[in-house]
Amino acid sequence: MKSSLRELLFDNRLVRELPADPITENYRRQVSGAIYSLVNPTPVKNPQLVAGAIEVAALLDLDASIFQQADFVKVFSGNQLLAGMQPHACCYGGHQFGNWAGQLGDGRAINLGEVLNSKGEHWTLQLKGAGPTPYSRTADGLAVLRSSVREFLCSEAMFHLGVPTTRALSLITTGEQVRRDMFYDGNPAWEPGAVVCRVAPSFTRFGNFEILSARGEIELLKRFVDFTIRNDFPQLLAAPDSPITTDTYLCWFSEVCIRTAQMIAHWMRVGFVHGVMNTDNMSILGLTIDYGPYGWLEGYDPSWTPNTTDAQGRRYRYGNQPQIALWNLTQLANAIYPLINSVEPLQAALSNYRIEYEKCVQRDIANKLGLVAFDSPRDEALTEELFALLQSAEIDMTIFYRELAGYSVNDIDQYSDLDWFANIAPAYYEQPTEENRVVAVSWLRRYGQRLQQDLVMHNRSDVERREIMNRTNPKYVLRNYLAQQAIDKATQGDNSEIDCLLHLLRNPYDEQPNFTRYYAKRPDWARHKAGCSMLSCSS
Repeated sequence: MKSSLRELLFDNRLVRELPADPITENYRRQVSGAIYSLVNPTPVKNPQLVAGAIEVAALLDLDASIFQQADFVKVFSGNQLLAGMQPHACCYGGHQFGNWAGQLGDGRAINLGEVLNSKGEHWTLQLKGAGPTPYSRTADGLAVLRSSVREFLCSEAMFHLGVPTTRALSLITTGEQVRRDMFYDGNPAWEPGAVVCRVAPSFTRFGNFEILSARGEIELLKRFVDFTIRNDFPQLLAAPDSPITTDTYLCWFSEVCIRTAQMIAHWMRVGFVHGVMNTDNMSILGLTIDYGPYGWLEGYDPSWTPNTTDAQGRRYRYGNQPQIALWNLTQLANAIYPLINSVEPLQAALSNYRIEYEKCVQRDIANKLGLVAFDSPRDEALTEELFALLQSAEIDMTIFYRELAGYSVNDIDQYSDLDWFANIAPAYYEQPTEENRVVAVSWLRRYGQRLQQDLVMHNRSDVERREIMNRTNPKYVLRNYLAQQAIDKATQGDNSEIDCLLHLLRNPYDEQPNFTRYYAKRPDWARHKAGCSMLSCSS
C-alpha cells in the first residue's frame, strides 16, 4: 500500500488518445470536434475532510492513513494538483425527460486523471462540485453539503448492496457558502459548499456518443467507440491490437444492454429509485451514476418517484425504470447506427436487454422468496399476488421481505392466521384492517405451501433458505430520512452520523444488533419533511 499521494501513477488514456477542445479558457460555450476540455478545479478557502472510504482508497493502492495527511484535503478539494494529473471536463449531450437537450457535459464535474494501480486497473478520479467548466451552462459548477453527503453515502451503500455503481473516495467541505434554490420556489438560500471525489473505471455515458452522432461527427464517434472498446471492454477483442469491425460494435452494444439490464434488476431488487434516468445519467459500463434525487421505496408503490421535477409525469417512477432503461438504450442504438448501418442487428442486441432483465428478475424473486428456482407459470401467479398484497396497504418493502425469512417450513402446518401475520405486521405503516389481514394471510399460506414443495423437491434446510434470503433482502438501506438526519448534523458541524451510516451500510445484509434502531419504517414526522421523501435536482 502507498502511504503518499505522490506515489500514485497516472496513465491518462482519454486525454492522451482523444482530441481536446483547442480553446483553453474556461468560459461557457458549445464545444465541437472534441471529447473534452482542459480545465482546472477552482481553489476553495478552507477545505475540511468530512469522511473517507478506506475501501476506495485501497482500490488506488492507498493506505487508510492517507486521509489524515494534509495533502489529501488539498488535492481532493481541488486546491492542489499532483504530478501526472491532467484535469478535464467531458463533452456530452442527452435526452432529458424524453426530450433531446443538446450539449450538456460535465458542468460540475472535473476529472483529475486516471490512476493505474498495482493490478493494472485504471481508476478515474473525478471531483464533483469543484467549480465551473465550459459545460456549466448557467450554473456555478459548485455543489452543496446536503447533496454531497447523499452522493458520498449512497455510492458506498450501493456497492455494499451488490449494485453496480461508481464509488466515492472522499467528502470535503469547502469553507464557502453556495447559493441554491432547494425547492425551486424562488427562495434561494446560502448553504455550505462541498466536494465529493468520485471513482470509477470510466465516467463515459450514453450521452458522450449521442452528442457526436447528433452533430454528424461520425469519424470522432468511431474514434471514441473504438477507444471505449479497447480500454473498457478489452475482453471483446482477441488481442489488444485486433481490428474493430461491425461485429465488434454489435457485441459491444449487446454487452452494454446486458450490463444495463443487470444494474436495473439490482435497483428493483433493493427498492432503489434513481429519480433522473436521463441518457446523460446512464453509464456505458452499466454502473449507477449521478446520485441526485434518489430514494428507496418505503411503502411499496410502483408509481413513486423521489424527484419533485417528475412529480406530475412520473416518467422515472420505480415501476417504470426497466422500460426507461430500454428506451435509453434505444437512443444509444440510434447514436451508433452510423457505425452499423443496419437496424435489425441493433434490435437483436436490444432484445438481449429484455432477456437478461427477465432472467435476473426471476433469479432475484426466487432468492427473495427463498425458492431454489423460479418456476413459471406457477411462480408468476404467486409473484403477481405478492405485488397485489404489497399494494393493498402501505407496506414497507425492505422490512416485509426481510421478515419473510423468519417462517419455519417445518412448523407451517401448525401456524394459525395470527402466527402467519405476526411476522410481517411490523412492515405495515398503519394499523391493518381485517381485509388487509385476510389478503396477507391468504397469500402467506400459498407461499408456505410453495416453500414446502421446494423442501420436498430439493431437500434444502431452513437455515440454507434463510441465508439466501438474507443475502438478497437487505436489512439496512439508506432511507432518505436517515441521510437527512446525517445532513442536518453535518450542517451543524457534527459528522458523527455520516461516519455511523458509512459503518452501518458496509454490511447491509448482516443483523448488526448494535444498529437495530436503523431497522425501522420511516417515522411519521419524515413523511413530508424536506429531504426525507421527495427531493429536487438542486445540488
